[in-house]
Amino acid sequence: MQNKVNENAPVVCIGELLIDFFCSDIGSNLIEGRQFLKSAGGAPANVCATIAKLGGNASFSGKVGKDPFGYFLEETLNSLSVDTSMLAWDEKTATTLAFVSLQENGERDFVFHRGADALMTMDDMDLNEINEAKILHFGSATAMLTSPFRETYLSLISSAREDGEFISFDPNYRRDLWKERLVDFISIAKKAISLSDFVKVSEEELEIITGVKNHEVGVDTLHQMGAKIVAVTLGKRGTFISNSRKKELVQSIPIKSIDSTGAGDAFVGATLFKLANTKNIKSIENDFEQLLDITTFANRVGALTCTKIGAIEALPSIEEIEISTV
Repeated sequence: MQNKVNENAPVVCIGELLIDFFCSDIGSNLIEGRQFLKSAGGAPANVCATIAKLGGNASFSGKVGKDPFGYFLEETLNSLSVDTSMLAWDEKTATTLAFVSLQENGERDFVFHRGADALMTMDDMDLNEINEAKILHFGSATAMLTSPFRETYLSLISSAREDGEFISFDPNYRRDLWKERLVDFISIAKKAISLSDFVKVSEEELEIITGVKNHEVGVDTLHQMGAKIVAVTLGKRGTFISNSRKKELVQSIPIKSIDSTGAGDAFVGATLFKLANTKNIKSIENDFEQLLDITTFANRVGALTCTKIGAIEALPSIEEIEISTV
């Protein structure tokens, strides 16, 4: 049963919701592996879960198959008090699945079965609720791969910009998915960045999109494209934050990392949680001190996510975050 948390969720996350099957046979590839753990996945869903776990209101918009996996994903988000009233269902296409194993040499063995999430169209969207959101987050690893979802995705970003909504974008590059289509990824990412208020990229994504390794030069390039606020996540080194006029490296907290899965999504979720609770969200662009405070908080959430296995399962509680500040 779909969960309606509130009438107008401050943050709406748009993108894929899928099943991750992680091979629990350590050091095995997908040929040899026999034991798999089922987990809810999808970057936008992880962001939603972070916001909800922190006590905020978030709504998910995406598509799953009308099958046991789709119902499992719905129940997972419902259990976290994420608004799933905009979850779309496909009667004919199965829920998207990903199978992953980590081999002894550190390389991933990855098989992706694209399903219902690829078929999201404008007809599946509740445009009234989307238009009333305080923040729209576009952070899907799969939405930009193919149409109809790619066309839907870019249309939503463009219309949101015209309506003056606050747009968050994370390109979420996955080498396993794009393979030889890197030029396509860069082109589409640049379009989205040009329309976004907040852009989060990894160090790798910054170099791929801008063609430069230097953080300051790369961030300036993203600002020139149109991005208002840029955050470059640098793992244990912290986050390089910029509003085009000021830039600073915000240190993370020291932790013993067990699994970095979902850390970037947790960082984004924590950032959007803080932004959604800001009275005048557009003023944040010019308030660098507040940006630093938000980034410090988000760094903690992202780091603590690395201390447990999984993505949604590893999200820290408010109590754990407060202890980390002592």
